[in-house]
Amino acid sequence: MVAKLFAELKAILSLRSLQKRIFLVVLLAGIVPSVIMRYGILENYEERSVQQRISTVQNQLMIVGNHLISNNYFNLKPQGYTSSVSRDVINAELEMISNLYEGRVMIIDSGLKVLKDTYGISEGKTIISEEVIKCFRGQVTNNYDREHGYIEMTTFITDASSNTGEIIAVMLTSISNESIAANLEVLGQKALILECLIIVVVVAMAIVLSVVMTRPFNRVTEAINEVKAGYRDESISVQGYAETNHLVSAFNQLLKRMRVLDNSRQEFVENVSHELKTPMAAIKVLADSLLAQGDAPAELYREFLEDIASEIDRENQIITDLLALVKMDKKAQELNIVSLNVNDLVELILKRLRPLARKKDVEVVFESMRTVTAEVDEVKMSLIMSNLVENAIKYNKEHGWVKVELDADHQYFTFRVSDSGLGIPEDSLAHIYERFYRVDKSHSREIGGTGLGLAITKNSVLMHRGSITVASVEGEGTTFTVKIPLTYMASNGAQTM
Repeated sequence: MVAKLFAELKAILSLRSLQKRIFLVVLLAGIVPSVIMRYGILENYEERSVQQRISTVQNQLMIVGNHLISNNYFNLKPQGYTSSVSRDVINAELEMISNLYEGRVMIIDSGLKVLKDTYGISEGKTIISEEVIKCFRGQVTNNYDREHGYIEMTTFITDASSNTGEIIAVMLTSISNESIAANLEVLGQKALILECLIIVVVVAMAIVLSVVMTRPFNRVTEAINEVKAGYRDESISVQGYAETNHLVSAFNQLLKRMRVLDNSRQEFVENVSHELKTPMAAIKVLADSLLAQGDAPAELYREFLEDIASEIDRENQIITDLLALVKMDKKAQELNIVSLNVNDLVELILKRLRPLARKKDVEVVFESMRTVTAEVDEVKMSLIMSNLVENAIKYNKEHGWVKVELDADHQYFTFRVSDSGLGIPEDSLAHIYERFYRVDKSHSREIGGTGLGLAITKNSVLMHRGSITVASVEGEGTTFTVKIPLTYMASNGAQTM
């Protein structure tokens, strides 16, 4: 049980699920800005409140400073000067500011002596403070101590009636920030409630979006599982995103390819069974005929035995071609590469096939543009050329022609076979390399062959890292073009169908 829970937790943390990733991304995209916004609002409120409080207190202190000068608080006026405001009133004004802001106000003269302290504990004493000294030099300072909960500021007092503008005293004021902290706490609670509501909404949105956004992928998975389970065999169709459409399209192409392979495999088995069964049936009929005629003449025996031998040769040829294809399908198949004069090889093959051409009254012409020497497997290259030329002769018209061309450039040599034969229908061009595929099944038995020649040819071409193309017009003729590299690259290996 513990192991299962651990595995589920590990799966969640690994975030291999797209739905979990979408949920997490939406969740973070909603929560992180809300948290940042809450802290930003609180920080901005605190900063603005502190600045506003400092500005308000500074204005009141400047008014008090003017009252101090105008009422000769520092004995700057000549003897006999009388003021309309008593010193006690000024002190009461300072006490009012101190009580209003829950703070402390000290008036310090140029000798750093404390003239007035609203706390009444430092009057007559000397104070040495960096802030006070800076203020006497004309630099007003403000310091907000959040940890200890106070704001400290300095305000200089100058005699406006004097032309020198000399700073005669400094007010060092400390005020409490309790009201700011209280308002900040209330605002923080409200912001936290709002943030919690946002988080709840974001979690709900994340769940909904993660489910909705992955629904097309789930439908694709369900459709694929239905195909896998065998409930359906047709192409799937799921409307969704462009990505799911690409997945569906790729799967449908794969499904189509699988159908083609399955049909090809089934047809291959049927064709093999038929091709192997037909000679055996013919042999059986011939043997039964001989057995039924106990006193048949020797000439009849000889004729029947020749037919049986012919059927056995045909069966043997089919089995040989099948074994050749099986060997070519193995990736470990290696080529016996030799440096070969391709012109001589073509001449040898045409010499061997010309009797067949004369029998059908087909003219065979060889046109060589230049001498070609290439690194090839002689046996497989012979198969390629023999199959193409032999097919061109077999599937030709009487009094027709076959043209064989050989050319080369700096990288490839080209072997082209053209004929004036029956041609290949356009809808059959894509299938001619399939095993046992025959374009005209009605004439195949008369012409002969196993239906494996072009499959063997294409495999042999691909093993040389070459290419084979076909162009044909039904009733006019066909042209096969083979391109093979002049130099065999051993590192490329053999490529099969």
